Amino acid sequence: MADNRKDDLEIQEPEYESAYGCGDELDSGYYGTGSTTPPKDHAGVVALVLVLLILCSGLLTALGLLDIHLFQKPEPTEPTTSVSFFAVDGTVPGGLERLDPAQTVPAPSEGPVCPAAPGTDIQLQPSPEGDNSLEQEGALSWQDVYEKVIPSVVSITTTKPGSSSSGTGVIMSCDGYIITNSHVVEGAVKIEVLLTDGRLFDATCVGLDAISDLAVLYIQAEDLVPAEFGDSSTLRVGDQVVAIGDPLGVQLRGTMTDGIISAISRDLKIGGKTMTLLQTTAALNSGNSGGPLVNCYGQVVGINTMKIGDYASVSGVEGLGFAIPMTSAKGVVQQLMTNGYVSGRPSLGMKGQMVSNFYQYYYHLPAGLMVTEVKEASSAEASGLQAGDILLSVNGERVTNVDMLEELLYDIEVGDSVSVTIYRGGREYQKSFTVEEARD
Repeated sequence: MADNRKDDLEIQEPEYESAYGCGDELDSGYYGTGSTTPPKDHAGVVALVLVLLILCSGLLTALGLLDIHLFQKPEPTEPTTSVSFFAVDGTVPGGLERLDPAQTVPAPSEGPVCPAAPGTDIQLQPSPEGDNSLEQEGALSWQDVYEKVIPSVVSITTTKPGSSSSGTGVIMSCDGYIITNSHVVEGAVKIEVLLTDGRLFDATCVGLDAISDLAVLYIQAEDLVPAEFGDSSTLRVGDQVVAIGDPLGVQLRGTMTDGIISAISRDLKIGGKTMTLLQTTAALNSGNSGGPLVNCYGQVVGINTMKIGDYASVSGVEGLGFAIPMTSAKGVVQQLMTNGYVSGRPSLGMKGQMVSNFYQYYYHLPAGLMVTEVKEASSAEASGLQAGDILLSVNGERVTNVDMLEELLYDIEVGDSVSVTIYRGGREYQKSFTVEEARD
């Protein structure tokens, strides 16, 4: 009887379809709370992705080191405007006579001509006018230009406290005077000059001017070959030029690079001062500073001073070099040879350096210019300024570094009275003194 009741019972199958969506068949991979199938191993995929990321990162790093910029549109450049340097009546500045374009370059006189004494006027020779073709009328070959100028180019090596540097110079006279850049020799305790013929001399600095970035050196040497200097005011955009010097140091001395004048009378504000320079495509590198920029007649028309990377944080910039025009350099060089300095430069009668962030936070000092030296018998010394004072402002204008001070002095005349704010011993003081003429 019990068996009959058993047969009558209706056995209810679990509703797997509603619970698991599996229909009438039981999925053996499920038991109670979920799947019992082991998860798939994705380690290989993860490793592959990591390898691809490393490869991409390495590629981007390589492109960065090579300075390759992807998907970067070139920025439009402003057209260069040629500036005329001729008077309204058509005469050439300085009383120079303009030659007939059909004439060739006059043959140089035999043997160098020495100035009679320091301070003698630099003679700027007129250059024949070129035609509008690529090759200018009367131009020398670049081989002849190099042979003419290279005996007048020198290599300069300087030793400074804790460092050394190198540059290039141009022989100005056969009695030992050499033109170079101020930044090449500034702060040097020893200066050596290497001639093209291999002779090595110790040099003394006759004078330097940081504002124009020019300096004059002197060596006791004989049989020097002075360069021929040209009138840079007659240059035109497109004129062919070369730079000769020591790119990256003495090891590559005597290197010549060619280009054109790409802009004239280019005003650049550097370190608070404005310099009017020639712009050229001739390649300039560290070590070319102080070397000659030469026209196609073998005449030095400029003193190379910098490239754009020296004053702007721009990587990969090419074809932007700058030189001091000889028409500007002439007066500065003559004053350096005569006086040892350039007259009319304003000075506060002190030297200083920026207060670093470390000293500001560690010693609780304000941002300013730490006075490191006060010149004897100066107006600054008479007013009570001392080494260790921190210069905060000049005529109400904030000063935190040397460049800011030079920019302020650029608009101040010698003899003007200025009011300065200094910090000393936790307090601020007001002082007034007269701006004097800088003599170094």
